[in-house]
Amino acid sequence: MTEVLHLPVAVSAIDRDYLMRENPDLFDLLWENPNTRVLALFEGKTLLRSGEAGDSPELRFLTVEEVTSAQLRVYLGKTLHDSSAEPAGSPIVLAVLSPNSAKQLEPSEKAWHQLRRSGAGLSERDSELYATALSLANWHQSHLYCPKCGSPTVIVRGGWVRTCFNDSFEVFPRTDPAIIVSVTDSEDRILLGSQASWDENRWSVLAGFVEPGESLNHAVVREVFEESGLRVINPRYLGSQPWPYPHSLMLAFTAQIDPTFAHLPATPDGQEIIRLRWFSRQDIIAEADSILLPGKSSVSYALISHWFGGQLPTPEAW
Repeated sequence: MTEVLHLPVAVSAIDRDYLMRENPDLFDLLWENPNTRVLALFEGKTLLRSGEAGDSPELRFLTVEEVTSAQLRVYLGKTLHDSSAEPAGSPIVLAVLSPNSAKQLEPSEKAWHQLRRSGAGLSERDSELYATALSLANWHQSHLYCPKCGSPTVIVRGGWVRTCFNDSFEVFPRTDPAIIVSVTDSEDRILLGSQASWDENRWSVLAGFVEPGESLNHAVVREVFEESGLRVINPRYLGSQPWPYPHSLMLAFTAQIDPTFAHLPATPDGQEIIRLRWFSRQDIIAEADSILLPGKSSVSYALISHWFGGQLPTPEAW
């Protein structure tokens, strides 16, 4: 039986209610519903509900009266489960705000949070809503114009489609598949890499986008070879998770070094990866105070902790 990781943004807790997107009066109906709540987004950041000390963070959903203007609105769907503030079945609308609207709603910049820093403690429902909202916001920002003729596009179907103003050509949201892989050797060490833009001692697993006409397994082999000069065998799928930077789907794998390459050093490509290093579990423990590893909301943390055998002893870096 194939092993699958439990990833933090990978369990559906939302009824996307796609048939309602076709209703031309959708937002009028939503605004008449007293249970409708708004998820405000500004420059990729959102608001969290303040709670008791030690409580897990929650997204702060607003009433329609609190959010009077938005650059973009998208109907995200209905909640499937009760929460502390919203009953099951509550419609959720994404509202992307302008700087003025965001400042009027919440003037403190520190009150706006990103998933990379705050998402680890969110519930599955809130994680899914935030990832969906940010992915859609990023997609809309990059599809303001028709890819065929360059004319402006207009938003239809509850924010899930953009239509060319000139010839009605429809553009739909897309997800970019990317593999991410934990590579191990015969000593059960893990290969971690560091990018040029990162801090000196920041490390993560290798990853890359899937190319057209390529299977996922081939993408794993190719990406590892391109970034380390090593060949891997036995790619094994462990799970998937949306990652809204900008609108990706991370497909997690583990793989082993091909024995014929075991004697070769790992050689970074010098462009994406500038440092590579094999880590044992004892290395991670010994350097726990200084090494920077991914945060708990990321697939990379899940892969490293899966290899490690439990929670990593390092401070959360991302």
